[in-house]
Amino acid sequence: MGSEGDKEPMNNHDDWEEVWNARLRALEQVLGPCTQTYHALLPLYLGGQADVVAFGEHLEGVIYVTAELTGNREAPHADYELMICDRGQDTWGADAISRIAAYTEETRISAGDTMDIEPGVPKGSTIKALIFDNYSTFALFGETCNLRLCIGITQEELQFKMKYGSNALLERLKREKIYPFTDLYRR
Repeated sequence: MGSEGDKEPMNNHDDWEEVWNARLRALEQVLGPCTQTYHALLPLYLGGQADVVAFGEHLEGVIYVTAELTGNREAPHADYELMICDRGQDTWGADAISRIAAYTEETRISAGDTMDIEPGVPKGSTIKALIFDNYSTFALFGETCNLRLCIGITQEELQFKMKYGSNALLERLKREKIYPFTDLYRR
């Protein structure tokens, strides 16, 4: 079995720790040092949630990334990890992507897709959905993987996306300096 730089295709690696360490090293090359690890009580492979790692030096705020979706060639959508950014220390986003990870094992989420999350947001939140974008890439076992950014959007922004498309909304979020963050209580 090779390191993350080898051209060996991703396989169903028996050594969980080797895959975990290779994935973490690859993510740290993009996002800087990992500052926290959140392990799910019930693992993803048993029908639970994904582990999540946090990074605090890449942006002003915290980046949360799932750490279980890549590294297994047998999985149908094993070429991306979910990512969400918070300007503070709220772990709602970490929990949200951990739960969404199980869904992605059956259904591919692509850049530009949206997902209704209104039932899962805290009371009083203005966020009604997520829009997904490719934030960056990383190499794992010779394969290119994506960091699939999840950004919370309001009902108005979702309607804008339906009318003008995902690219127009993502550009608008960048212009308004919302991108790449999810703020649960913004206007």
